[in-house]
Amino acid sequence: MTETASKSENGLFVVFGGKVADTRGKDFIDLKEMDVRGFFDNYDDALAAWRAASQLQVDDAFTKYVIVRLW
Repeated sequence: MTETASKSENGLFVVFGGKVADTRGKDFIDLKEMDVRGFFDNYDDALAAWRAASQLQVDDAFTKYVIVRLW
């Protein structure tokens, strides 16, 4: 999702992250070590969780968090 998504967008979102092999990609190294931040029923809450998790890892370029819309 991008920040241009509707701020009131409802659905089901999951926020997760982990170490990636390449800073330009989304190929996670170890799926067993994934950090699932939670499931959210709106984009705003998912974005807040993504920002919080990303800020904790700001100095580690190989740790990436993503928001995925499930439906």
